[in-house]
Amino acid sequence: MMQQPLLTTSRLILRPFQLSDANKVQKLAGDERIANGTINIPHPYADGMAGQWIGKLLAEWNNGQSAIYAITLKSTLELVGCIGLRNICDGKAQLGYWIGVPYWGNGYCTEAAERISEFGFKRLKLHTIYGQHFSREQNPGKVMKKIGMAHVMTKPDAVRVNMITEDVEYYEKKCPETEAVS
Repeated sequence: MMQQPLLTTSRLILRPFQLSDANKVQKLAGDERIANGTINIPHPYADGMAGQWIGKLLAEWNNGQSAIYAITLKSTLELVGCIGLRNICDGKAQLGYWIGVPYWGNGYCTEAAERISEFGFKRLKLHTIYGQHFSREQNPGKVMKKIGMAHVMTKPDAVRVNMITEDVEYYEKKCPETEAVS
């Protein structure tokens, strides 16, 4: 597998995570508001969890399972969040992301999501990118809509969190080149 490339936008550099990012990841992702808006991030976010997670990312990239990136500001190289494509299989991948609370409202997530989608379709040759979010938390869906993902369905009682089942909204986007052909 090729080395995970840097991806850039006008304001951002998306780069592979490094173990030195672990403390910042724990601090940002450990905010309860981040955990409440994501399906995969636990709260509390215990010491050591970020390092273990970062350690798995390289193996997942090397075996073609995921392409997870640190979202950093071009101007300062400061880590502000995470975006990636997970569960890569049969030309499909799941989009996932979070932005640290201090950086909300700047459009970073939408900018990063547009770039990672382009990378997924052009470089990884995906034909479908899908995403999901809790029905009770609408902000993640706003990013998906802004980058052209279509709402496909609501999955009732799809995810169990803290002994409660939650409804999940499911979105997807087809590769523009694939759509033009069909």
